[in-house]
Amino acid sequence: MAVSFLDRSRSVAPAGWSRWLIPPAALSVHLAIGQVYAWSVFKPPLEDSLGLSGTQSALPFTVAIVMLGLSAAFGGTLVERRGPRWAMFVAMTCFSSGFLVSALGAATAQYWLVVLGYGFIGGVGLGIGYISPVSTLIKWFPDRPGMATGIAIMGFGGGALIASPWSSQMLSSFGSTTGGIAASFAMHGVVYAVFMSAGVLLVRVPPEGWRPAGWQPRQHTGKSMITTASVSASNAIRTPQFWCLWIVLCFNVTAGIGILEKAAPMITDFFAGTSAPVGAAAAAGFVALLSLTNMLGRFVWSSTSDLVGRKNIYRIYLGVGALLYLTIALTGNSSKLVVIASALVILSFYGGGFATIPAYLKDLFGTYQVGAIHGRLLTAWSTAGVLGPLIVNAIADARAAEGRSGPALYATSFYVMIALLVVAFLANELVRPVHPKHHEPVPGQQQGEPAVREAS
Repeated sequence: MAVSFLDRSRSVAPAGWSRWLIPPAALSVHLAIGQVYAWSVFKPPLEDSLGLSGTQSALPFTVAIVMLGLSAAFGGTLVERRGPRWAMFVAMTCFSSGFLVSALGAATAQYWLVVLGYGFIGGVGLGIGYISPVSTLIKWFPDRPGMATGIAIMGFGGGALIASPWSSQMLSSFGSTTGGIAASFAMHGVVYAVFMSAGVLLVRVPPEGWRPAGWQPRQHTGKSMITTASVSASNAIRTPQFWCLWIVLCFNVTAGIGILEKAAPMITDFFAGTSAPVGAAAAAGFVALLSLTNMLGRFVWSSTSDLVGRKNIYRIYLGVGALLYLTIALTGNSSKLVVIASALVILSFYGGGFATIPAYLKDLFGTYQVGAIHGRLLTAWSTAGVLGPLIVNAIADARAAEGRSGPALYATSFYVMIALLVVAFLANELVRPVHPKHHEPVPGQQQGEPAVREAS
């Protein structure tokens, strides 16, 4: 009975079902799995209680992000076939049980169990959970796909704003010993299971052929490319459009995560030795502001893309982003306001890029297997997660070894980011409608017959 409840056929919405119940269902999953950005809260107590190095304590997070990309890529087609309810249930089971396995590892001082639980098992939950609502939201909101996916993916960016203080409070209450960490992990597993189950119960797929009342696909406006055809995931990865967007996402994320990963020491280094140095508390506040703009950018910019078009919004992310990096590089430590404001906008573009990419994929490849295509594209995120921190940290370490300090530690990194954003800008310019040979055949139409129009 429980298995049949998860069948896609059992999740078809009845007549009169409100599509506005779907974003909260998606948020219940994304706000939970967004906890991954708050992993740093557990690093110091794990290092102290288990005698770990900083690199070792980061391993569960690193493995989780790698598994996110891999499970999204390889599980995307299965998610499309089995439906969002099944996907959210799998995500809930893996993510919550990952915490419980980690709790056992902390309680028994077996760190490999923490890596297995949070990293491998929980990471699968991250990947499946991240893509679970995407195609469903797009099908419910064909008139506003950017806004719909932005709401959900905003939750992933904002999950850490809830998880960070909550996790800190639990560690204060239970203690920072192995027993206290285990209790905190166990509490996370139970609470997130309850919270994510709301999405499992609430999510529905629209009936075949459903459209919003009074809505018709708009005709030519020249603002962006939207297909009326369908492209399978296996065909999508054979198109140049997919790989252009892979470059766009990878380099946009690299540019944002380069700041996000090293934000606190970067802002401290930048203004060290000036008349207005940045202390630890102010640096933490800067990180919080970056997280906030990352979250808000996911909704604001993706919603804006519904008005101006996906290609145009990426021109802003990439072109203006490159100019902002150049502004920081040229300003140095002469203006704290300019540096902070530029970094905040760059992080809003970072978040907006994540939220807009599903709608861009829908425009190009249709809704047929957009979740699976999105999953494959998320390998760009995994790549960027290595590239961004590697570029910034390696160059900063090399400059420090040369005796440099302040903005000189990061200037070369900023110019590298500018170059990457320019390459991504050019890749975005190369995006064109998908050739009809990649379209799925439909009744009454021969394969290869065009079904592409221009619309906003």
